[in-house]
Amino acid sequence: MEFLVLNGPNLNLLGKRDPGVYGSETLSDIEQRLKESFPEIEFKFVQSNHEGELIDAIQKARNGTVDALIANWGGFTHSSVAIHDALELLEIPKVEVHLSNIHAREEFRERSITGKAMNGIITGFGVDSYLLGVEAALKILAKK
Repeated sequence: MEFLVLNGPNLNLLGKRDPGVYGSETLSDIEQRLKESFPEIEFKFVQSNHEGELIDAIQKARNGTVDALIANWGGFTHSSVAIHDALELLEIPKVEVHLSNIHAREEFRERSITGKAMNGIITGFGVDSYLLGVEAALKILAKK
């Protein structure tokens, strides 16, 4: 089983960027926790500050080798119609995750354009949001 984990802009700076909001763990720490927590899953991790690279990764996931998508779009969550449109064509379980509670922050962060094309959104549980996202995707797969 293979899961694609996409991370958007500035998530490469986790651990350094506003630890009061995003925590002190790095993106590498999150990747390691996923591997340790779900050894039965092969994870492919992609982080990019460029919208087009994330869209390319979504489109490649349509090849049938990826079983589910877990994604933290970062700032693209609130602005990217292009990512939303690419996601609509992807027919695998898709779970959006956020470290912070986007509904308890600035007003512009409350709206998720990308979330409308996902099966669900997990927000506000720190690194556990990623773990919960994988569990949600597994439950969706089990129902098929």
